[in-house]
Amino acid sequence: MKFTIDKHEKYILIKLNEGKLNSLVSPQLKSELILTNTEGQRNIILDMSNVKYADSSGLSSLLVGHRLCKNSDGVFILTGINEAVSRLINISQLDNVITIVPKVEEAIDLIFMEEVEKQLKKEMK
Repeated sequence: MKFTIDKHEKYILIKLNEGKLNSLVSPQLKSELILTNTEGQRNIILDMSNVKYADSSGLSSLLVGHRLCKNSDGVFILTGINEAVSRLINISQLDNVITIVPKVEEAIDLIFMEEVEKQLKKEMK
C-alpha cells in the first residue's frame, strides 16, 4: 500500500496514494489505522483524493478507523472523495456514520473545533 503520513500534535493526516481501496489494500490500511491509534493519535484524517474505486472491504477499513477514533474520544474524517466512492458510501449509508468533508483544510478546522469544544466541556465540569 502506498501512502504518506503527516503527523501533527492534534491529528494525523494519512493520504492514500492508491487508485483502489479494495481487498488488497484494505488490510494494510486497517493495520496502519490501528497502529496510529495505539500510538496515541485519536484524530485521523484520511485523504482519499487519489482513490478512484472502493469496494466493501475498503469500506470496512473506513469503519475500523471510525470506531478506533470514536472509542478514543477522537474524530475520523474522510476527505477528497470522488463521485464513484461517494455513491458507494451513500448507498451503504456510511455517510450517516463517518464525517466527510471536501478538503483537508476543512478537516483540520473541524478537528480543532472539536478539540476546543472538548476543552470547554472539561472546564465547565
